[in-house]
Amino acid sequence: MDPDVVLYMKEPPDRQALEKIVAGLEDPVEDLVRKDSRFKKLELDPDDYVDNPEAVIDLLVDQKALLQRPIVVKGRKAIVGRPKTRIAEFLS
Repeated sequence: MDPDVVLYMKEPPDRQALEKIVAGLEDPVEDLVRKDSRFKKLELDPDDYVDNPEAVIDLLVDQKALLQRPIVVKGRKAIVGRPKTRIAEFLS
């Protein structure tokens, strides 16, 4: 397999790319958002993103560092690659 690696901080996905990822996501949409110290510093509420694709996309367009990674896309399907063991199964 010859993967395309996208360095999300140098080439962040735009709204259209995020919409495509969300449309094919096999995980809950809120899993795209990292709930780390930056998330907490911004005083965001995790419940605001549960089953709310538009809110997730809006947040990630504005705060690219909050994008969970890795995101693995194969065709029209996508997953959050955590734990890493999910990646091999998804790609097979």
